[in-house]
Amino acid sequence: MTDTPQRSSLAVLRRLVPFLSPYRARLALAFVFLVIAAASTLVVPLAFRQLIDHGFSATATAPLSVDPASASLAQASNALNRAATAHVNLYFLGLFAVAVVLAASTAARFYMVSWLGERVVADLRTAVYTRMLDQSPEFFETTRSGEVLSRLTTDTTLIQTVVGTSMSMGLRNVFLFAGGMGMLAFTSLKLFAITFGLLALVIIPIVVMGRRVRKLSKASQDRIADSSALAGEILNAMPTVQAFTQEPAEARRFHDSVEASFATAIRRTTTRAWLTTLVITLVFGAIVFVLWLGANAVMAGTMSPGLLAAFVLYSVITAGAIGSLTETWGDVLRAAGATERLMELLDARSYIAAPVNAAPFQALPGGIAVHFEHVQFHYPSRPDTASLADFTLDIAAGENVALVGPSGAGKSTVLQLLMRFYAPQAGRITLGDRTIDTLSLDDLRSSLGIVPQDTVIFSADARANIRYGRPDATDAEIVMAAKAAQAHDFIERMPEGYSTFLGERGVRLSGGQRQRIAIARAILRNPPVLLLDEATSALDAESEAAVQRALEAAMEGRTTIVIAHRLATVKKADRIIAMDGGRIVESGTHAELMALGGLYARLATMQFSMQTEVATTSLQPMARTL
Repeated sequence: MTDTPQRSSLAVLRRLVPFLSPYRARLALAFVFLVIAAASTLVVPLAFRQLIDHGFSATATAPLSVDPASASLAQASNALNRAATAHVNLYFLGLFAVAVVLAASTAARFYMVSWLGERVVADLRTAVYTRMLDQSPEFFETTRSGEVLSRLTTDTTLIQTVVGTSMSMGLRNVFLFAGGMGMLAFTSLKLFAITFGLLALVIIPIVVMGRRVRKLSKASQDRIADSSALAGEILNAMPTVQAFTQEPAEARRFHDSVEASFATAIRRTTTRAWLTTLVITLVFGAIVFVLWLGANAVMAGTMSPGLLAAFVLYSVITAGAIGSLTETWGDVLRAAGATERLMELLDARSYIAAPVNAAPFQALPGGIAVHFEHVQFHYPSRPDTASLADFTLDIAAGENVALVGPSGAGKSTVLQLLMRFYAPQAGRITLGDRTIDTLSLDDLRSSLGIVPQDTVIFSADARANIRYGRPDATDAEIVMAAKAAQAHDFIERMPEGYSTFLGERGVRLSGGQRQRIAIARAILRNPPVLLLDEATSALDAESEAAVQRALEAAMEGRTTIVIAHRLATVKKADRIIAMDGGRIVESGTHAELMALGGLYARLATMQFSMQTEVATTSLQPMARTL
């Protein structure tokens, strides 16, 4: 059985209750002010009824002039007029008092619900963002970061509108509708019965069209997220886009995405417009018909003018409440779609999770042994291709091991599994005497320091970027790490030294400078296991030699796993592991593998011969000039 749109939307919005629960006191206070404001509104028609029937009527029935000979009668008439005037003044003072109460309670209610809206959205954004930080890289293989950002901004704004405005307006109009219907019944049961029967017809289009509005609202948010994701991807790749002169093509792609979002939004808006038109037409048509019946009753003398005036005002209040509820319901449907999308992120669970109450892990000086035992691993996005197949590798504490091989051999996968970014489908990995899945993620990753192939520089200054390796490091320790990474000199030459802002993604640095910042970050961490994934790939020959010396010093006394395509950087490794197709095909020192004449020898011969050819070619013009 399929739920109605009302039930399903409210069921989705109930997921927001845990975010409202901590603020029950403010919510209750807002509810009190809301009830006072609604009650004040419902009092106004009663005051007008009394004013018309007992104020104006008394004044109208008092004689305007009398026979001058009847002095006592004139005095009595004047006294009656003064009494009627005082009576009218009293009713107007009462109306003003009601207006003051209404204004004060409305302002208080607005402040309370606006505060709740801002607070709930802030908490929701924090909760979703924190959940995203816990996700493994597998999650982001299928979810674009731009879509996540769209949900954190656009979708939460919709929820803020509902919690901070629409929710209180909706409740207020529910009270006004219920109270108005009750007062209509109290004022004239006959006219109320007719009105109620006609207004029941309004529910039908809401039920029928509400489902479509909600579906279109969710689809509209999905299209907006697509546009945001596309824009984020392209803006982060502007040099590539401009280098290949793809600006017109990317502009067209974004235009098409925006147009698709616009078309979906217009379909949603059109549906809501038709729903609003139909509801308002039916509501006011019913009210006009009932008022026509009331007017005939007044002319027939079966109803007082004040009673009809009160019925008219209550009808207007009820009709306005229904119209506002229709608009509010549209906002609720949009917020339900936004909430559903946010809850999808909040419900996401990483399958990389630390065990409950994991025993603490204390890394000992001198490095830690690392063991891979019959590890089998397929990336979730490539389930038919084994990235590691029956992979077994023992690395002794303090050993320097290099992983080499062609692209796709599984080298980087080894590091990602060791960091527990992914979990193997079979086999086990141990760090020291503990399997890594028995360690807390903090203990595991605190024991590892990595210099990745794709260097990440944050939008901060040089000092903060290096300190990211160890947030409690002193400035002196940061400088020492920078010197060890051969980064101190170029940092000092920057306009503000270590306080120089490096730009988004480090755009103010060269590739080699970015990599040296990353190396300094890893050195500052001072881990027992050092992971170097093409750590010198972006350096020129001079910088590479300097950084290589720094890395050699950093490798002392710790286990090191090095991935390198430039084989000259791994000649001094204690052991070189040649990989291909996710398997170990050769193992030994540089001299042993060259003598073996296998995969490593072929790669080394090819690379070294190319370097020699490039060097010879570059020297030929110099030789001719000599």
